[in-house]
Amino acid sequence: MQRKNAIKAMAFSALSPQLLIKKGENESFLSQVKSFFNSKDKAFKSNWHRMQDMEWVGPEYWGNRLQDWQIRSGKAQCSVSSNNRTLHCLTHQLSDRLEPFKTTVDIHLQNQTNTAEDYLGFRLGAKGKFEDYRSAAVFGKGLDVGITTEGKLFIGDQKSTGQVALNEQIALQITAMPVENRYKLVLSLFKSDDEHPIARLESEDVDPEHLVGNIALLSHFGSKQENASTPSAHFSDWTIQGEKVDHYPDRAFGPICFAQYTLHKKTLKLTAQCAPVEAIEGHQVHFQIKQGYGWITVKATTVDSYARTARFRIEGWNYSKDIPYRIKLDLPMGGEDELFYYEGTIAANPISSDELKTAVFSCNSHYGFPNNEVVQHVAKHQPDMAVFLGDQIYESHGGFGVQRSPVDKACLDYLRKWYMFGWSYRDIFRDIPCAIIPDDHDVYHGNVWGAGGKDAPTGEGWGYAAQDQGGYKMPPEWVNVIQRTQTSNLPDPYDPTPVKQDIGVYYTDWSYGGVSFAVLEDRKFKSAPQNVLPKEAKVKNGFIQNPDFDITQHYDVDAELLGERQLQFLEEWSADWSGQTQMKAVLSQTNFCTVATLPEGSLIDEIVPSLPTPEKGEYVEGDAPTTDMDSNGWPQKGRDEALRKIRKSFAFHIAGDQHLASTVQYGIDEFGDSGFAFAGPALNNIWPRRWWPQVGEDHQPLPGRPKNTGNFTDGFGNQMSIYAVANPVQTNREPSIIYDRATGYGIVTFNKTERSIRIECWPRYVDPEANPEGQYDGWPIVIRQEDNYGRRAVTYLPEIQVEGMEKPVVQIYNQDRDELVYTLRLKGQPFRPKVFERSNYKIRIGDPDRNLWQEYEGITSADKGPVVVSF
Repeated sequence: MQRKNAIKAMAFSALSPQLLIKKGENESFLSQVKSFFNSKDKAFKSNWHRMQDMEWVGPEYWGNRLQDWQIRSGKAQCSVSSNNRTLHCLTHQLSDRLEPFKTTVDIHLQNQTNTAEDYLGFRLGAKGKFEDYRSAAVFGKGLDVGITTEGKLFIGDQKSTGQVALNEQIALQITAMPVENRYKLVLSLFKSDDEHPIARLESEDVDPEHLVGNIALLSHFGSKQENASTPSAHFSDWTIQGEKVDHYPDRAFGPICFAQYTLHKKTLKLTAQCAPVEAIEGHQVHFQIKQGYGWITVKATTVDSYARTARFRIEGWNYSKDIPYRIKLDLPMGGEDELFYYEGTIAANPISSDELKTAVFSCNSHYGFPNNEVVQHVAKHQPDMAVFLGDQIYESHGGFGVQRSPVDKACLDYLRKWYMFGWSYRDIFRDIPCAIIPDDHDVYHGNVWGAGGKDAPTGEGWGYAAQDQGGYKMPPEWVNVIQRTQTSNLPDPYDPTPVKQDIGVYYTDWSYGGVSFAVLEDRKFKSAPQNVLPKEAKVKNGFIQNPDFDITQHYDVDAELLGERQLQFLEEWSADWSGQTQMKAVLSQTNFCTVATLPEGSLIDEIVPSLPTPEKGEYVEGDAPTTDMDSNGWPQKGRDEALRKIRKSFAFHIAGDQHLASTVQYGIDEFGDSGFAFAGPALNNIWPRRWWPQVGEDHQPLPGRPKNTGNFTDGFGNQMSIYAVANPVQTNREPSIIYDRATGYGIVTFNKTERSIRIECWPRYVDPEANPEGQYDGWPIVIRQEDNYGRRAVTYLPEIQVEGMEKPVVQIYNQDRDELVYTLRLKGQPFRPKVFERSNYKIRIGDPDRNLWQEYEGITSADKGPVVVSF
């Protein structure tokens, strides 16, 4: 095209900044700059003209927001007329070299607002909070250049005096040329295929720092729009070139964005998260494994609508060795197929290893995005598996708030946030299995009491009024999308029957590496406190607003926590030690007590973000335990029922949600009679909870530990023994919003030989190799498997001796009540079972994987032993 060739040769004028120029002006200057733009190896050119209509503009771009940028008729369309909509080029970036560059794009204005507040063009040198192209792509600010809808060119604050009509397609070009140690910019406007600019604006003496970073297309409509859903413009033929431009092809994101998998016994389930390419006819997603020097397809599927996932379930998996995998996506584009790949490894099941190391995460706001330090530091621990236990995203993720309707746009709104999660952490779980479970913010709630899946009425708004009535505010099909993206790689649900509104369930067991994990949904079945407590409690956001109401007197309130279905699951799971299970653990969104304090007299936790952060070593006075019914400390009766089930398997509990790392031992009837729990720290903490209880002279902290350790009751009267808490403190690190809020991750190591559990709690900024002693104060903590049923024995049954079988499973039943007391795989010989009342007992001993058992009934503590079992 003549006009394109002319654009490539455009140069600067030595004249003063002006708008209108004459044809042929400054032609003599062209020969001085042509050579700067001859290099094509780094040049970028959009290929939207080859793409079908879809809700995504390609792997080379990041759109803010995802739902605002689509392909329409071979062009990139910004489908809204709103503020700060950008489309970043991911694969090409402006370096810090003092070299020339230029970028050009065709624009067809769709919304003729004719105002100085609305404009289109480029954002140059976009930078985010962190020196990373992803930070720049989501949050980047830079030098804006372009044209207003009234037809005036601008470079930053500099604006032309004249104006042009924008009633047909135009081309904008910005050319940058170094002059001594600064830059000179020329912004030129072309019409149609005219080879000469019809308008131009120049800017002298530009700081080179303003031209380092990302390049983005920009659509900013700052004026008040009666219909913001009107498309602002179509963009096409975007080019970037020049010696200043660096090319990073590996920075493309999508169409296979990331993947997570679990291996449960011999069943592999993998979910590939894709971009919105489901509308492309003939596309195929292949799950392939490496065989010899080539790849073979194991299964193929397509990308589903709304969730944009490709899901694979493969039985009979050989888990004895590492197997490289890749996801291949065939996209028929412009008459030819394009192939895209995402590669990783299905790790060998470490069932024969002495240890299983688990990386623990939760509560991932965007303040640390893209969280490079977390990924780098976690890799040094070499975990065997990862668990993300809720709030993978927040409503504010990436800016722009939330879009709740229509459902298709709401799904894209969520996916942009979810893509940011995967963009940060995909290399943590690319090569190891991963369990992810959603929490309240994942479904756009501050708190959620699922109430069996009911609809939360939003007629009075989307805030507390709807939330406190229980259920889900967002449509059920949208809730199912969130669950499909985050949980569809989990092992099959224990009971897949949906709850109300046909919302799916995912609670299940996951057996891996000799440890069986119960994955719970401690939100979905939980009653809303406003619906079950007396009205005089005046519940608001799970907090009692009546200071005279004593919640500890309402133990027997008719309220669900886990619900009967999950309690039944826990009962059966506690007894099932198949799959060579050596130890047990529970994964859930939050813990079964409330480890949090607020200034005494506080009725709600809205003040938490504004509370001052103490200096290290300072003890905050004047706090009292909270009664936050968002935690599993309420309802108390449901909490105790759940813990009685969990301790039957000597299971350790791992949770998220609290934004306050803690290790506690639960108590039901007395302190320490149940199991231990670790609530990990937040990855990015926007709600820095704290634990500063006031103690009397008779309080006994743990030996050598601060006075906020030891035995306490929470605001609901639940007994808990605090072993360690990571309170927010001033670190003198920036940004303080991350580092002063006790952020980080956990590492939980199950030693199957010693039957011990090592709990580590790491600040996100600490390099564990360079500073192996750098954990939060109080960690590491090592407990024994038996500590997870800390109930004191009333008496003991006769000693058990087993011949002909190593490490058998032992089940103790109260025969008089036909009730399981506990199940345990023996560590060694002999074993003398503790029991908690004098009764008749049945003992089952055997191997569940071979269904080989022996039973002994009518055993009492008065019997003279031993019980000798031979196989």
